[in-house]
Amino acid sequence: MTLPLDDRTAERVAEVIADLGGPYERKGYQLEKLLRHAGWSNPPEYDGSPRIDWLTEQLIDRKENRAEIERLLCRVCDPLEYEDGQSSAEEFRAALNARLAPEQLVVSHVGGRPVLGTLDSGGEKTVYSVPEDLDRRLRRLIRNEEAVDLLMNRVHETRLCQDSGAHTMAIIGIGSFVEGLLYSLFNERDEKIQQHGFQGNKGKNTQLGRAGLDLMLNTAYEKEWIQLDAKDFMHNVRHYRNFVHPRAELEKQPRFDGDSVTLCWGPVQAILNDLEEHLEPVGR
Repeated sequence: MTLPLDDRTAERVAEVIADLGGPYERKGYQLEKLLRHAGWSNPPEYDGSPRIDWLTEQLIDRKENRAEIERLLCRVCDPLEYEDGQSSAEEFRAALNARLAPEQLVVSHVGGRPVLGTLDSGGEKTVYSVPEDLDRRLRRLIRNEEAVDLLMNRVHETRLCQDSGAHTMAIIGIGSFVEGLLYSLFNERDEKIQQHGFQGNKGKNTQLGRAGLDLMLNTAYEKEWIQLDAKDFMHNVRHYRNFVHPRAELEKQPRFDGDSVTLCWGPVQAILNDLEEHLEPVGR
């Protein structure tokens, strides 16, 4: 993925977002609000200067913060940002992708959520991969450094499987990474769940150490940590992870390939973006 953006690309992106004189023109306070919605840390206050210049400056100032730039690009294409939802989001996505194409970047919808991907060498196929700058991003979400090291090692092993053609094991690794990520977040950020577990049906609770990915995904959605579409599509990855059992693979014969693995990184990026938008970073 060719981040950081070139300064000229940043200017063109700012022109699309501000849409001066267009049907979706954003005032200064709306640009400021958009950055907050994208989960920028300490978002800048609009200072009354020309809007395109101001937004370009913000993009260039934070060009090395790949996570925040990625979340902004995705937020501009998110139906949640617009009164009429998908219609406006699609118009912005088309305009934005035209400016991102020279950088070989593209915003696509994966399971209904906007995700930043990379165009292949032919410029036609979208490829998803491990989220950019993942180690730093995890350390802003999770205080326990040992847990972050374990998760990063799991990602490393997953990439080894992916690169060597072990597609099923790579998908299992992706699901395992998300499970570990959510476990760590519940363990640090929800004292009630840490002490009493997840509230279940008929008054029975499930202790955190026994909770599966299904329960943690549903609870993360209920707590508004992640959006519905990201939750639903990640459930597909959870089902794929069940092929760790050879019997299930023999019955279903999924025939995973490299494309299957890259598609599974898409919902991981969506979930990570959602978590960063809705959770306060931990102090370091």
